[in-house]
Amino acid sequence: MAVQSGVAGLKFLEDKWDEAVASKLDAPELLRYRSNLLGSDLRITNFGGGNTSSKLDAVDPVDGLTKKVLWVKGSGGDLGSIKRAGFATLYMDKLMAVEKVYRGVEFEDEMVDLYPLCTFGNNPVAASIDTPLHGYLPFAHVDHLHPDWGIALAASANGKIKMDEFNKEFGHKLAWLPWQRPGFELGMMLRKIVADTPGCDGVVLGGHGLFTWGDTQRESYLNTITIIDQLGQFIERHAQGGTGLTGGHVHFGGAKGKSREDRKEIALKIFAQLRGAVSRKQRWIGSFSELPQVLDFVNSSHAEDLAHLGTSCPDHFIRTKIRPMFIQWDPASDPKELPGLIETSLETYRAEYGDYYKAHALPDSPAIRDASPTVVLVPGVGMFTFGKNKTESRLTGEFYINAIGVMQGAGALGAGVKCTDIPQAGPAATADQFKTFSNYVALPASEAFRIEYWKLEEAKIRRQPPEKELSRRIALIVGGGSGIGREVALLAAERGAHVVVADRDVKGAEAVAEEVKALVGKETVSWTSIDIRDRKAIRAALDATIQQFGGVDILINTAAMFPSSPDGIISDAMWGVTLEVNVTSNFMLADEAAVVFKEQGIDGSMVLTSSANAVVAKKGSEAYDVSKAALSHLVRELAVSLSPMVRVNGISPATVVKGSTMFPRDRVIASLKKYELPFEETMTDDELRNVLALFYAKRTLTHQPIDPKDCAQAIMFLAGPNARCTTGHLIPVDGGLVEAYLR
Repeated sequence: MAVQSGVAGLKFLEDKWDEAVASKLDAPELLRYRSNLLGSDLRITNFGGGNTSSKLDAVDPVDGLTKKVLWVKGSGGDLGSIKRAGFATLYMDKLMAVEKVYRGVEFEDEMVDLYPLCTFGNNPVAASIDTPLHGYLPFAHVDHLHPDWGIALAASANGKIKMDEFNKEFGHKLAWLPWQRPGFELGMMLRKIVADTPGCDGVVLGGHGLFTWGDTQRESYLNTITIIDQLGQFIERHAQGGTGLTGGHVHFGGAKGKSREDRKEIALKIFAQLRGAVSRKQRWIGSFSELPQVLDFVNSSHAEDLAHLGTSCPDHFIRTKIRPMFIQWDPASDPKELPGLIETSLETYRAEYGDYYKAHALPDSPAIRDASPTVVLVPGVGMFTFGKNKTESRLTGEFYINAIGVMQGAGALGAGVKCTDIPQAGPAATADQFKTFSNYVALPASEAFRIEYWKLEEAKIRRQPPEKELSRRIALIVGGGSGIGREVALLAAERGAHVVVADRDVKGAEAVAEEVKALVGKETVSWTSIDIRDRKAIRAALDATIQQFGGVDILINTAAMFPSSPDGIISDAMWGVTLEVNVTSNFMLADEAAVVFKEQGIDGSMVLTSSANAVVAKKGSEAYDVSKAALSHLVRELAVSLSPMVRVNGISPATVVKGSTMFPRDRVIASLKKYELPFEETMTDDELRNVLALFYAKRTLTHQPIDPKDCAQAIMFLAGPNARCTTGHLIPVDGGLVEAYLR
């Protein structure tokens, strides 16, 4: 097969192939390289979408003979980041032989159980449902992708007509297949259409995507990016009024409303309520988008109709559900209407989802899943998306933006043309099952259900690792830039929480956030500045958390101050500041957070940091001790006032010297002198702290210095679901300090 001409004429895509790199790679690595290049551009395929394969020679480890082996992207992999180890490997002769036991489309799911029996080598990677689509095509290298331009053609009511026009214009011989759910039957259909189409150089899967191929890795890559780019040129020309059209195509029927200038502020005000509303069954992490293409869509005349139709490509649908939730709000109206509209829209959405499930569920279908939307569209404001973590919520948004591009492209292809034929119709679904609007053809609800509640999809979900204790929860950690707060941030992230590190020391907060990123990934953590003496600063930190993740589930404060002076005398002003920071600021922090918890309407927890000093009276630390005694009682008061929605607890550590900003060098030295402990002026800060920490430890029953990690463990126990029946209490973390026993 000759490489397609016109690569130099690429208008939108870039030929990223570097022969200097490729020439040094063996065949499997070339497949990985090709896949990574294709997956690096979202215009070519979306995250986790599409599939690539190569049929390669390999020596059988059992008999030493050379065998043909299919290397194909494993189930759940992503082309942009896949490694060599991410490909499934199957003996070609065994894979081809399984056709002999194929009993027909009603039984195609049972074929999946045979793929592991075809595995070449000791490869644990599960073969994807797309395996026969690649294996039964008679080409060495195959690419199956979901470019917006390709799906736009595949999801057009006049798609087959336009494909023929495209073939004529660009000299291709693409073939059209009607809609068929991915699986063994589609593999048989692909093989047949290619055999029946002399010179076929690609296949458009109705409502789904695109197949291309080549005799070499390089040829497959070039054919793929060329056809995709040319599809882009073809659609863009229609959008601009070319190909015999007069005037440019108006997207989505033109604008119905305008974007609000204050849309970011509106989004922030409703985000926590919206996240809480969709999290009634299980929590979700949120993202917000006001990208131009999003606003162009949500503000349009056709937005509500198109949104209700749902998506077409299975890869889009799995993440975006049957359809998004569209809020019927006039952007010229008062934003105060939105909270009520959210509740009524959600009630309608869940009822419709329930009807959808009842209409299509079979006796052996999996139980109904969460009926909440994962995409919410608000005219004049933008798009909110939700997922089990930040990455998933972001990707859900990217997928719906892909869907917007598909609907836009389909509309452009249908400009000035009325087509009553539904070329997506075929053996799997008849024409009357498809719904169309403005030339866009959505996936039939029956087919959407077959994918969403597919036993194979359910099995894929069950193969995922169990979620962690704090997965789907958002933790705002005040004082997280050092000491106990730093350890809390690291432990919370390790247990699955999304973390926002807040501190007056912004450099410290940023540094801890970087540590968390290295531990669990960059999308699960953020940082912000805060001054807990200032309500506006507190609100700004809460807003930053909502803006990043959609809400707050856990609030932890480890920030405090210990007053000290060279002469040991505490002034009236210092007394006042101590109570302001250690008591009043905690109240203001809880008071502002309570607003967010109320907006969300889902349970939350707070943990504040008191001290053993709250019950141990001694000379020289009156201001600190009294402030902590007040804080301990504030925990109990807040537990009462914020019940039953919010649990409020605290910890009472004995002196924590290690990593504490309350123990600068001068205070440590003053304490060492007070207790007549020997030290050298040449000692480092950490060495001096160790001397003091060991002294304090000797006063306890365990003789163990209190480490910030010990406090973090207690805090995270109280903050998490394992302490769901504990509120209004303080856990001592004091090594067994007898003086702190309550009388």
